Amino acid sequence: MSIIEFRGVSRRYDENDAGPPALDDVTLAIEPGEAVAVLGPSGSGKSTLLNLVAGLDRPDSGTVTVAGVDLGGLNEAASARYRRAHIGMIFQFFHLLDDLTVAENVVLPALLAGQQRAEARRRCAALLETLGIDRHAAAYPSKLSGGQRQRVAIARALMNKPAVLLADEPTGALDSASGEDVGKLLTELNAEGQTLVLVTHDESLAARCATRTIRLADGRVQAEAAR
Repeated sequence: MSIIEFRGVSRRYDENDAGPPALDDVTLAIEPGEAVAVLGPSGSGKSTLLNLVAGLDRPDSGTVTVAGVDLGGLNEAASARYRRAHIGMIFQFFHLLDDLTVAENVVLPALLAGQQRAEARRRCAALLETLGIDRHAAAYPSKLSGGQRQRVAIARALMNKPAVLLADEPTGALDSASGEDVGKLLTELNAEGQTLVLVTHDESLAARCATRTIRLADGRVQAEAAR
């Protein structure tokens, strides 16, 4: 059973239907354990696709199903619960809370999901150790390098054991060495079974991390290729 399925999905932001749709009749499926890179120029529909998977946006037509959940009919509260239960998100610019420590940033999604604080702290400590940033647990994000902050963001995204990890240009704000490290980390996570959807302009990152690529242009799937 596919973990992500789009069936005839279109999304238009122009209320007067004057411009082209952001996504235009997209049908695709992603299987559990895949690492899929979504490629395409600016305006091709990459971010819209990611936002639909995250439940941050709704299709105008068609259906989006993730981990057995039909996202089209969810209200805002249900969408938030869906994201906490099924989705981990990594962003280009980290989106860490500067007034919280590394550990506090990482543990926050678990506390919002109602997990016991002691259990959340244990998982947080294990993630920080696995990602090689446990020595920074008490530091604030502003004291860390870009690569270290992205590792914190990855730990936060993994906190609730998501079915799908979404990465939006995860190396775009990093130097080349840090970008290589983050790419290697994403590859290792996928090798352990984590389903990954990666939106990127970086062809080399897609080649390193993805088991399949999907190319978008003008809101449509133009090509798919397995590695």
